[in-house]
Amino acid sequence: MIKPWPKEGSRLVGDYRIFKIRSDLKKSPLTGKNHDFFVIDTVDWVNVIALTPHRELVMIEQYRHGTDSVELEIPGGMMDAEDADPAATGVRELREETGYEGRQARVIGDIFPNPAIMSNTCHTVLVTDCELKHPVEFDACEDVVTRLVPVAEIPALVHSGKIKHSLVAVALYHFDLAGRFGSL
Repeated sequence: MIKPWPKEGSRLVGDYRIFKIRSDLKKSPLTGKNHDFFVIDTVDWVNVIALTPHRELVMIEQYRHGTDSVELEIPGGMMDAEDADPAATGVRELREETGYEGRQARVIGDIFPNPAIMSNTCHTVLVTDCELKHPVEFDACEDVVTRLVPVAEIPALVHSGKIKHSLVAVALYHFDLAGRFGSL
């Protein structure tokens, strides 16, 4: 049986505005020896599956510094400290990044982005009947173009590598599962 590793101590290593790195000293339940593990602490994130009445997904293209590439993605972002509800955060991010709003926002899936080194959760929020209602409200570092993509084209875009962001692929999978199991 796998047992949790007891924490013997923890210290902040660095604070980098959108995440912190801590070092946790933990004891192996098998050997009793201590080991140092680095953990990236960041707030939870949301990804938004925004579906129009015409069965199109509201998607965005934006430049990503980590890969030095322009990516086709779904709207999303970080939950603010005062955000208690991922669905409400998803509605806000959708409106700010695309100007779209819809109905019945709800979480259809949660995933740990990388449980080996990260402490947060990424929530997939589905918003239906989305329509363009507002001007966009970009953050200082955002440069985003909105694209409407027919749902039927999504599998080919993932398969061809046009959609490469792993958390976007997972959100699209949550959407696919919700459709298969009748929770849409």
